This record gives sequence, structure tokens and C-alpha cells, in this order.
Amino acid sequence: MIRRFYNDVTLAQVPGAKTLGYQVQLDGRGVKTVGGAPQLAPTESLGEALAAEWRREGEQIDPASLPLRDLTDYVIDVVAGDPATIADSLIGYAETDTLCYRADPDEPLHARQMEVWEPLLARFEADNGIRLVRVSGILHRPQPPETLERLRTRLMNLDPFTLAGVETMATLSASLVTALAALDAREEDARALWQAACLEEEWQADLWGREEEAEERRARREADFLRACGFTRLVRA
Repeated sequence: MIRRFYNDVTLAQVPGAKTLGYQVQLDGRGVKTVGGAPQLAPTESLGEALAAEWRREGEQIDPASLPLRDLTDYVIDVVAGDPATIADSLIGYAETDTLCYRADPDEPLHARQMEVWEPLLARFEADNGIRLVRVSGILHRPQPPETLERLRTRLMNLDPFTLAGVETMATLSASLVTALAALDAREEDARALWQAACLEEEWQADLWGREEEAEERRARREADFLRACGFTRLVRA
């Protein structure tokens, strides 16, 4: 916690390297990233959301209460300079996507996974013109190289802000399918996608009982997923 050092929070449109961006001003001084670069949001919607975080702070600033600031810093300081590395790491989630790995066909969980996951996968395949391999059991089976290449191309076509949001969602859900599907989802649909990705975890909790700390962790992960999804909506507004 640090003592609040500003009074006024405004948003200014300022020139960036390639185009105009929106920068939060604290008492007239532009906010910079951890790496020292001007923190420029690509859309006014994201800029206003960043400003709102600073306005909500009281006499003491809690850095943990500025998650959009942290994600924006990460985009500018890390992702924008090397999007290919981020895209390559995300392809690893496609190789082991949660939605593609099912229980054995004779288990009740398999029927539930087919009911919830199969429509999501089929829609995703149709939208992206790809084929994904489904696996029953724990043995790994590779995805078709042409599928991975098409997904990588889609990732490389995303702007750095959206790519960072996808990375956050894929990491939390262990599913690139879920993360990319969430880009076009409304908030209530994004929540349904998260719940689908957590289907096996919820199944086990219902079967063996729920533990308070695990439930709290799951709630925090859900909030982080939905926040990252909201971040991409603000970027694409």
C-alpha cells in the first residue's frame, strides 16, 4: 500500500508511435508503464476503464486493485515487442486443450462432457475451418499441423492488447478454444464458457465435496477470466 499522491484523474488523447492513444493523467502527468513507456490505451473505452481504477483509490493505493493497469503494462512492455513468442506459447494450449480431453466413454462424466463441450468445439471448428482431435483418457494425441498453423495465424492477426487478453483467458481455463470463443461473447456467454471449461473440476467437487479454499480460488480465477474477457471487449469497442 502506498499513500495516494494525486487529486485529479483525467484522460487525454496523445500521439503514440503509430497513432493517437488515450493516456490517464494524474494531476496532469501522464501514467507510464513499469518499463517507463507512456501507457497508451488504443480505445477511449479502455482509457476510461483505466482512469476509473485510479479514481476508485482512497487515501491508500492498493496495487492489487489496479488489474487493468497491470495487464496494459504487460501488453506494452512485453507482448507488443514479441507477439510471436506469445502466439507460440498459446499453441501449446491448443495441443492439450481441456475441451478435447474426455473421460473414458463408459464413465458418466464422458456423457456430460459430450453434452457441454461437443457443441462448443463443433461451432469453433466451423467458425475457424479446422478439425480438432478428441481424446478419451490421459494419453496425448497431437492436433493436425494444419489446425495448429491456422490457429497460430489467427493469433498473429490479433492486436497485442487482444492477444494478451487471450493469453490470460487461455492460461486460466487451460483452453485456447475457450479463450478465442470468448472474444465474441457477451458477458453472460463468457461466464458460460468459463463454467464449461471448469466442468470436470466442478464434477469432482460435486462428487467428493467442496472445500472452502478451493472454492475461493475458483471464484478468483473466474473473476480474472471475466476481467480479461472484458479487457478485450474494451480494446475492440
